[in-house]
Amino acid sequence: MSAALALGDALGVPPAAMAELLPVIEAVMVAKLNEQMEHAHGGKEG
Repeated sequence: MSAALALGDALGVPPAAMAELLPVIEAVMVAKLNEQMEHAHGGKEG
């Protein structure tokens, strides 16, 4: 979390905005990683 906040700071994103955006970004990242892992391990097709 601190690394993400530091990255936001380096990019000029206000900490309050990062705090609002991080949970949404994390949810999308987790969903996409799960999709990739399922695909890589022969998950369900269809």
